[in-house]
Amino acid sequence: MRSRFDDRTARARIRDEALRLFAGHGADAVTVRAVASAADVSPALVIRHYGAKAGLRAAVDEYVADVFESLLQQTVLADEVGPFAPGAVPALAAQIIGRLPPDSPVPAYLGRMLLEGGPAGSALFRRLYTVSRDVLAEMAEKGVADPGGDPAVRAAFLLVNDLAVLMLRPHIGAVVGVDLATEEGMRRWGVEVLSIYRSGLGGGAVEDAR
Repeated sequence: MRSRFDDRTARARIRDEALRLFAGHGADAVTVRAVASAADVSPALVIRHYGAKAGLRAAVDEYVADVFESLLQQTVLADEVGPFAPGAVPALAAQIIGRLPPDSPVPAYLGRMLLEGGPAGSALFRRLYTVSRDVLAEMAEKGVADPGGDPAVRAAFLLVNDLAVLMLRPHIGAVVGVDLATEEGMRRWGVEVLSIYRSGLGGGAVEDAR
């Protein structure tokens, strides 16, 4: 008889393999049997834990949103000076990338879900937007960010910027010559992003911190 701990481990393994397969092939193209095979469990166990493929997909969406929220919390709220202060050179999106494992399927999954659209993609974006708006509000309460005259638009703008960097990281690295997950990549990206945020495109450059 499988213990409760083993069941929980199997559930997480199923979810993680589903995330990897969904990111690589799209959720519609992946069967329950394929997920079960990748997780080294039976299809019946997948159904036992998630009810159906729709339940598994919802669980993956929830997990990805939770990961994104956790990364935002770790990156922003743990830093009392705030991500836009003079000493905070790495930009938010680059710091988020740096906290993800190099082979994480989360960015690819986000990209696929959001670009494919549909109810699942729309629901995921709304969840991520809520996270972004809540974090911006918390930052404003701590005095490390200005919510702006239109907090709804500002939260959406910041979210779109972060998602673009997460999803386009390989392409960005190819054209600028450095992976944004590296210390050099975070520094270079952060200097330019913070310069734009603080001074605008017509303002002076932020001093290159080394």
